[in-house]
Amino acid sequence: MTMSQSRTDFISHSSPGERIAVFIYSLIAYAIGMAAIAWLVIALTGWIPLGAPPVEARSTTTAVLINLGLLLLFALQHSIMARPGFKAWWTRWIVPAAERSTFVLTSGVALALLVWLWQPLEGVVWSVSQPLASSALWTLFVIGWLYLVAATYVTNHYDLFGLRQGWLYLRGKPYTPVPFVRAWMYRYSRHPMMAGILIGIWSTPHMTFTHLVLAAGFSVYIAIGIALEERELLARFGEKYLHYRKEVGAVLPRIRGE
Repeated sequence: MTMSQSRTDFISHSSPGERIAVFIYSLIAYAIGMAAIAWLVIALTGWIPLGAPPVEARSTTTAVLINLGLLLLFALQHSIMARPGFKAWWTRWIVPAAERSTFVLTSGVALALLVWLWQPLEGVVWSVSQPLASSALWTLFVIGWLYLVAATYVTNHYDLFGLRQGWLYLRGKPYTPVPFVRAWMYRYSRHPMMAGILIGIWSTPHMTFTHLVLAAGFSVYIAIGIALEERELLARFGEKYLHYRKEVGAVLPRIRGE
């Protein structure tokens, strides 16, 4: 049985109540996922603490190890649940229309745990007090996160976060994959969402060691995540994506003649 046949069978045998429940679930998952991202972004501004653990580590080594463990937990959840093999197995047990929302929900929980339990570290890496330079860094911070949001809408924001799947299921319509997109920022970067995150996490006039470990950890994971995603995109789109990869840089725009 193919994935599309499985989805159609689930729809044809589902009750109106089940379809409504899945759609409500997608809304709840979306809200939790967005709230976790917002929590991270606000914490990175310093308006609220980055990390408010009920118990703080007694040593710097322990604090760093806990933080690395939180990063690993988020990375494993994100990587494993995004793989096609896991999706195929998982949708044998849940409604396929709820698969993406479950990913968004668990990602939101993992990210919220990371922000909440993140261990504070002493020390400041840099602190920019000059008003113009500080304003420039805050502007880059805002641009980075807005760029991320804009990139999600260029592909399909609602599909990426599971709302489209829930809506189609509610209406009794089969899911159709989002087509390959090469528009707007995707003309210059294959992974503009990752570019936005990198700009956002590194652009700050006051870089503490607490912030630095998180930024470095996310940067490493982004590099690994891009490599994993590239394999899947090549398998899915074939020559079209191979040609795209030759012309467009992964995160930064490719200089002509490179």
